[in-house]
Amino acid sequence: MASENNEYPDLVIVGAGLFGLTVAQQAVEKLGVNVRIIDVRDHIGGNAYSYMDPETGAEIHKYGAHLFHTSNKRVWDYVNRFTSFTDYVHRVYATHDGEVYPLPINLGTVNQFFRAHYTPAEAKALIEEQAGELAGTDPANLNDQGISLIGRPLYEAFIKNYTAKQWQTDPSELPASIIKRLPVRFNYNNRYFKDTWEGLPVDGYTAWFEKMIDDPRIEVSLNTDFFDESQPYNKRALLEAGVPVVYTGPVDRYFDYDLGELKWRTVDFKEVRYDEGDHFGCPVMNFSDADVPYTRAIEFKNFNPERADQQNPDKTVVWEEYSRFADRDDEPYYPINTEADKALYAQYKQKAAEEPNVVFGGRLGTYAYYDMHNVIDQALTAYEEQIEPMLKKD
Repeated sequence: MASENNEYPDLVIVGAGLFGLTVAQQAVEKLGVNVRIIDVRDHIGGNAYSYMDPETGAEIHKYGAHLFHTSNKRVWDYVNRFTSFTDYVHRVYATHDGEVYPLPINLGTVNQFFRAHYTPAEAKALIEEQAGELAGTDPANLNDQGISLIGRPLYEAFIKNYTAKQWQTDPSELPASIIKRLPVRFNYNNRYFKDTWEGLPVDGYTAWFEKMIDDPRIEVSLNTDFFDESQPYNKRALLEAGVPVVYTGPVDRYFDYDLGELKWRTVDFKEVRYDEGDHFGCPVMNFSDADVPYTRAIEFKNFNPERADQQNPDKTVVWEEYSRFADRDDEPYYPINTEADKALYAQYKQKAAEEPNVVFGGRLGTYAYYDMHNVIDQALTAYEEQIEPMLKKD
């Protein structure tokens, strides 16, 4: 299975995120090949990378909160080969009009908001009544869709302004498809995810990722740009040599934006440090009102209460999260996915399918937003269906 060209490994993976790491691990384990991972960043793990903050003892998720959850047994069994998980259960709260409410909207939120003690049936009837003339309709814009799903008062309190900040656009000008559903739980369950398994890696995300590629046949080159022809693992050289490539960068960048640019949203973070042990009392606090410019705040210490003896009891760090449209040089987080973007991606997808010896994967390579478990599942499938056959063919 060794490469005929001794200058290169058997497989080059562009991007050290979860897709690339999973493929590398599988290729080495299943076929014994030599793999080179390159990444333009100075760390592995993609957007799930984390590091320890020395002042507070908190594990900082550099690109925003990452929470592992899945109902996919194949994925759960796979990740548990490299890390064990804490018993963390994600719960979110929202500040509205100076008061804190539990999310997702549930019977506790409803009764607190209306200062009532509705039963599940009474709360359901109330919300249907508050949807008014939009109840049961199929609105075209997000604003009317939100009202039709959860009624005007709850929509305007918890969704409208938050969404406007998230998209920098009035919800009446956004497509209804962004919120195809807005579940209201007619019980007091405020667990955010419904998946079978949930938790955070016991030793942190980066330790998990390092263990995945802890094999001498996997080499990693950081601060290495696939499009920089001064370094050996560049696009032109690899294609000319016929080296199999797994590409997880932006698909439009691969083709030098020759059909146009796909649009993304990005997130800016503002760090605030407090001389107190706990500022919010929870890991994530949403801010639903228009007069607060950020969408939410993340208090990292509260993701890992089991590490209390390793954390500073007098200091905490919070990141405020601001959403905006991304420029080409920004970190792309969420695809905009307008009809024009979808049509443009369809053209790039066709070009990608015709690219010899290259498999495109991950959220950037396929212009889609995925949770971590989705990325791992897709990487396992892509390895079986595309990458292993490509390597065996060579």
